[in-house]
Amino acid sequence: MMQTPPPVITALRAALKPDQVLTGQDIPARNRQDASRAPETEPLALVLPRTTADVAAILSICNAHHQPVIPQGGMTGLVKAAHPDKGEIAISMERMVGIEEIDAQAGTLTVWAGTPLITIQQAAEEAGFLCGIDLGARGSCSIGGNIATNAGGNQVLRYGMARRNVLGLEAVLADGQIVTSMNKMLKNNAGYDWTQLFIGSEGTLGLITRAVLALHPRPAGVETALVAVGSTQAAIDLLREINRRLAGGLQVFEAMWSDFLDVASGPIGLQKPFAQAPVLSVLLETPTNGTQADKEAFETVLAGLAEEGLIEDAIIAQSDKDRARLWAYRESPYEYGRFLPPLIGFDVSVPIGAFEVTIQRIKQDMASRWPQAIVVTFGHLADSNLHMIMAVEGLDADTKQAIEEMVYHHVASVSGSVSAEHGIGRSKRDYLALSRTASELALMKTIKHALDPHGILSPGRIF
Repeated sequence: MMQTPPPVITALRAALKPDQVLTGQDIPARNRQDASRAPETEPLALVLPRTTADVAAILSICNAHHQPVIPQGGMTGLVKAAHPDKGEIAISMERMVGIEEIDAQAGTLTVWAGTPLITIQQAAEEAGFLCGIDLGARGSCSIGGNIATNAGGNQVLRYGMARRNVLGLEAVLADGQIVTSMNKMLKNNAGYDWTQLFIGSEGTLGLITRAVLALHPRPAGVETALVAVGSTQAAIDLLREINRRLAGGLQVFEAMWSDFLDVASGPIGLQKPFAQAPVLSVLLETPTNGTQADKEAFETVLAGLAEEGLIEDAIIAQSDKDRARLWAYRESPYEYGRFLPPLIGFDVSVPIGAFEVTIQRIKQDMASRWPQAIVVTFGHLADSNLHMIMAVEGLDADTKQAIEEMVYHHVASVSGSVSAEHGIGRSKRDYLALSRTASELALMKTIKHALDPHGILSPGRIF
């Protein structure tokens, strides 16, 4: 017998086209599970808006029925923020795609929220610009998700987090009200900048539908090198010194400890970059004018640092192929799932001066309590972001929780943050108080209640 759909589904079908409201087996697998690897869950329905007006109608209806919703983008998040719960309606932005405008005079790009990041990067490059946001999931993540999580990535050192690259937003509030500030100006102090509330809010305050991004001049060239150093402190010293000596400054500074390269050249199968494994390797890049003089200047700086003993060894890319080969080491974690036991990953921030002690304490606890685990350490050292991945045979819920508690308490002990760039979602909500005071959490909840009094937006995420 056919079951009568809930009233909220009936109302949504009346407001939208038939192919925009899917239920049951019609919901694709990609909308049942995000990259957190949580068990696949079928939402009450999947709704597929095409316009901001569609989003407004959807939220107005859901708010009237007190119906929980969860926005979805590229489904690349790692903290269960976009992973649906039973009874929730998933709102996917996958049909709200496209570049609306590139304003060469203002140096801005206006885009729909569901647009993949790589599409934006390519459009910016074709127009002679560079998009400052870049991360490994660029081919599938959406710009709306990048903004909603305040994504970081590889170029934060030079261009900042997503927040610094956003000039304007359009969003829809829980009750369906559309708020628009498609600002293109660097200076605009006309009252509260409400857009900043939505950046990093993980869909708990409203749904982002469009954005204005600030673009950057596209460098004519880039010099890339993988350098070996003898300690974490040496890497920090290198960061300060090379930024001082390179005229163009650094664009990338990616640290990979010896355990990281052991896995890359072991299970993953990449060639060992250095004959003798260093304590730490750094992938660094600097933008240039693309001239031979720039290349020689880059090589001269590295040679000088080697003579002074700050660098133990270096591989300088001589071609795009070389550059891709060096980047393959840094992006090797995307292959871990194919070769390693069950994984638990961490994205945290610690003060740069506390990197060494934090890593040591975590590794000591892992060695004493889970001696068979594979521990991999890497991160965007220049912006305080530390990543660690543990591969543990027979990983179960209790072991996972024990490892999380251990890692996050070590991070808290040095006044670090339990989330550097991945957000809180549902995975880290129980640890948020380690990084935020009671008064801060109270303020967040006040803002949440003011904008979403019925609590329909991304319930259970962050709080």
